Amino acid sequence: MTISMYQASIPVFLRALDNLSAILDIGAAHAAAKQLDPLVLTGARLYPDMFPFSRQVQIACDMVKGGAARLAGVEPPPRADTEKTFAELKERIDWTAAFLRRFDAEQIDGSEDRPIVIRTPFGELHFTGQRYLLGFVLPNLYFHSTTAYNLLRHSGVELGKRDFLGPA
Repeated sequence: MTISMYQASIPVFLRALDNLSAILDIGAAHAAAKQLDPLVLTGARLYPDMFPFSRQVQIACDMVKGGAARLAGVEPPPRADTEKTFAELKERIDWTAAFLRRFDAEQIDGSEDRPIVIRTPFGELHFTGQRYLLGFVLPNLYFHSTTAYNLLRHSGVELGKRDFLGPA
C-alpha cells in the first residue's frame, strides 16, 4: 500500500495544529488558575537567543501553510507575525487550518518531483516536493510544535505526551 503526498501532508498538518491548539488551551487555563500573566508564558524562551513561545507557534503555522501551498504549486499567502496572546495564537492556528482545508488531493498528489525553491536569509534551498515535505516541512513542524510544548512544560504547565500526540 502506498501513501500519497496529500495523505502525508494535509491530514498530518491538521492533526498537529489541532494538538497545538489544545496545548494552547491548557497553557491559557494554567495561567488563569495560577493567576499568571499569560504573556509570560507566550513570551517564554528556553534560552535568550531562541525564539519565544509565540514565534514557535507562528513558525509551525507558517511551515504547514507554505508546505501545502508550495506542494500545490501556489504562492503561500503572507501573514504578519503579530500574535502575542493565547487567543491570538489560536486564531492564527484556526486561520492556518482553514487555509489547509482549501486543498484537495488532486492539488497535492503528484507533487513528489515538483521543484521547490525556498528563499532564506542564508540563500536558496532547492527541493523536490517529496524531499521538501519529508525533509523540511514535517521536521520543522515537529521541531517548533515540540519547542512550544517544551516551553509550556518548562514553565510548569501540566502537559503530557498524550497532549502533544492528541487523541488516537
